[in-house]
Parts: sequence; C-alpha cells; structure tokens
Amino acid sequence: MKYLLMALAFLISVFIARMIIPRILLISYRKKLFDSQEERKVHKGAIPRLGGVSFFPTILFSCCGVLAFYNLFGYYVSTLHDDRILSEMLLLVCGLVLLYLTGIADDLIGVRYGNKMAVQLVSACLFPLSGLWINDLYGLFGLGMIPQFWGGLLTVLVVILITNAINLIDGIDGLASGLSSVSLVVLGALFLEREMWSCSLIAFSSFGVLVPFFYYNVFGKAERARKIFMGDTGSLTLGYILSFLAIKYSQNLDGIPKEHGPLVIAFSTLLVPVFDAIRVAIVRMYKGRNPFEPDKTHIHHLFLKMGFTVRQALLMILLLSCILSGLNIWLIPYVENTVMLLLDMLVWIGLNIWWMKRIKMV
Repeated sequence: MKYLLMALAFLISVFIARMIIPRILLISYRKKLFDSQEERKVHKGAIPRLGGVSFFPTILFSCCGVLAFYNLFGYYVSTLHDDRILSEMLLLVCGLVLLYLTGIADDLIGVRYGNKMAVQLVSACLFPLSGLWINDLYGLFGLGMIPQFWGGLLTVLVVILITNAINLIDGIDGLASGLSSVSLVVLGALFLEREMWSCSLIAFSSFGVLVPFFYYNVFGKAERARKIFMGDTGSLTLGYILSFLAIKYSQNLDGIPKEHGPLVIAFSTLLVPVFDAIRVAIVRMYKGRNPFEPDKTHIHHLFLKMGFTVRQALLMILLLSCILSGLNIWLIPYVENTVMLLLDMLVWIGLNIWWMKRIKMV
C-alpha cells in the first residue's frame, strides 16, 4: 500500500507541474519576465526563469494530499503521530516558505547576496531547532557521536553548502534538475529500504515535479515560447529539500553501526555539486577574488571548454554523478568511511587535473 502511495505522490506532482508550468510560461511572456543576458551565461534569447515557482506548492500539495488521504482511510502515518518527525516536517515547510519567497524576489527584482545568505542561515537553523542534526560521523576521521552544539553547527554549514551548491550548478539546461533527480531517486529508494515512508514521500514528490520541468528546460524551444529555467526559487527549494533528506538519512537514532556508513552514502548523491562548489570557491580565493562572485569555472563550463555540446556535457556530468553515487553505496560495506571519502576526493582531484589538461590541448 505504501509503495502505491509513493507512486501516487510522484504522479500527482508530475500532473500538477505539467499543468502549472505552461501557465507560468504564458504569464512570463506576457509580462516579459525573462532571465538576464550576461557574458557568463550559456543560453541565448529571452527565456523565463520562474519555473521553480511551481516546485514548492506542488510538492506541498502532493505530500499533504497523499498523507491526508492515507490518514482518512484509518491507516497509521508516522509523520502524523510522531511529535519529533512532525516538528521536523513543519519546520522544513517554514524554511521552504522563507527560501521560496526570497527566490521569487530574487528572480523578479534581484536580492543582494548578503540578504540571501541571511535567509539561508535562518532556514538552516530550523533543522537543529526541530531536533534534526548530524549527531554521528560514523568513524569519519576517527570521530563518532558528537555533541549537539557542534552537530548543530555542522548541520547549519552543510545546509548552506548544499543549498548554494545546487544554486551554483544551475548553469546549463537540465543540470541542476538532473543532478537533483539522481539524488532524490537514490535517497527515496534508501528511505524505502529503511521504511522511512514520510521522507521517501518527500523525495518522490520532489522528483515528480522535476520530470515535466526537465522536459521544458531541456527540450523546450525558446522560439516557440516553451523553454523555461528554474531560477533561484527552484534551486533554493531543491537544495534545502536535498539537505534535509541527506541529514535525515545520516542521523543516527537507532544505533546504526558505523560500517553501514549512512553519512557517506547520503552525501555521495550530492558529491558532484558539492565538490564543484568547494573547488570553485577555493580557486577564486586562491586568485584573490570574491568566492561568491560568478564566473565561468564550474564543471559544466569545463566540459564546454573541452569541446562538448551542452547536451553532451549534461549527459557526462549526470553519468559521473550516478557512477560516484553507485560506487559509494556498493563499496561502503567493504571500505572504511574515511578511506571512502578520501578516495572520492582523490578521484575528483584527478578528474579535474585531467579536464584542465584536455582544455589546454583544445
């Protein structure tokens, strides 16, 4: 029954997003609400950037509708009967509201980066307040259970990092939505395995809204007024939901053995956007520049400089994300957590060195 509810939530999100996105396109073209044309951006022409406006309302409707339907028929729903989980869900919605409104304002009139960071900080602090925080590093660098203060601080930093990583990786058609989809499907399946139904519901509802958006974003034609971007509204929403799911999966409340490595497994689904954001920030600071100043040094820009088309770059990066996530999940029972993370870092550094050499040869 619960597997059918996951499918139902997914289908509801697909249907609603499929209905809403064309309306957003219509309004955007009538009001001339287009993405700005800048030298660092890949796209050409007038394209709306309000696709992400459909994300939060659709996900909320899908999750609440399915949970209400399930409860009305007298079935037990942990989300509605567990005060701890209920608090986490309610504060998740509160944080999403803040980021959603900030994203809309930024997509319409622009918001200073400092103000966006302040909203992200407030939203990130809601997780530890609800009782959701990284409480166990599972032997990573020799550390196990950690105090709530340090765990809460680490959680806030992780939420801000993931939220900005998804925002920054949104540079070519389908990349942010594609990488998010990979992560959502993997996390949704992992939650199903653990029978954490409410979290799986969020994951598959979020994945559902990305399916029609991905079609319009990647295959839509700007000249036919069928192409749309997610904007900051969408990327902030996705980043916040992904950080919630990753932290929730890695939280140790049931005495999970460190050999299971849920921390590494959860965040392996986000390695590409997170590692890319860290690399870009380090390179910018090394060159004496503002780490938050936009440029053309992200992973998708590297692939374009190597001679790949936008579509080829998208497929290559998505394949890389799937391979890294799959290898981490497969190897974690046999490889110690610290070793696994160091291997991920070495692979990432090695790939970047190889890419830079290929760019110089072009």
